[in-house]
Amino acid sequence: MLIAIWIMSFSLLIPPLLSVWGTLGLDRPTFSCTILKKNGSSPKKMLFVLAFIVPCVVISVSYLCIYWRVRKSRKNLEAHAGPGKRKGGGFQRREDSRVTRLMLTIFLCFLLCFMPLMLANVVDDKIRIPIVHVIASILAWASAVINPFIYAGTNKLYREAYRQVLCPASSKITMTGPKPTHSHSSKVSSPQTT
Repeated sequence: MLIAIWIMSFSLLIPPLLSVWGTLGLDRPTFSCTILKKNGSSPKKMLFVLAFIVPCVVISVSYLCIYWRVRKSRKNLEAHAGPGKRKGGGFQRREDSRVTRLMLTIFLCFLLCFMPLMLANVVDDKIRIPIVHVIASILAWASAVINPFIYAGTNKLYREAYRQVLCPASSKITMTGPKPTHSHSSKVSSPQTT
């Protein structure tokens, strides 16, 4: 499937690459290399709409499938768990709500990052307000780094992992249970050279 996506993406750019329908070049007002009009036409609008709507549909369907699969798995586990091991329905609802909020946050950030670029390129195709295009492009680039911040903001385990990686001296590793009273070491001896 990944290869098919790459082939489809490349094939959509063949007309501008060959200068058959638009051409690739520097757009000075927006400081970007993009699809420019050639002979008054370009596939840029169509590609931006397609590149926004298709991912929105795919993300929505994928997240719905993930949500339903996780929920179904939890219900199956609870149904097969013994009476003493079942978790309360309140915990289940909180977990489902947390997962739903996380997926919704990721999707809304995707919309926030890419919708301005799509709208700027479709509505203002003559680039009357270049700064809008520049800001929209920066937002789209920001989408590549925003998800780790979302995970850190919504999940305590991610925050602790980031803290351990970024600030190892200030991270406190908490141990549960009794502390070890002795340590084990394994020593591998190597032949000594003289």
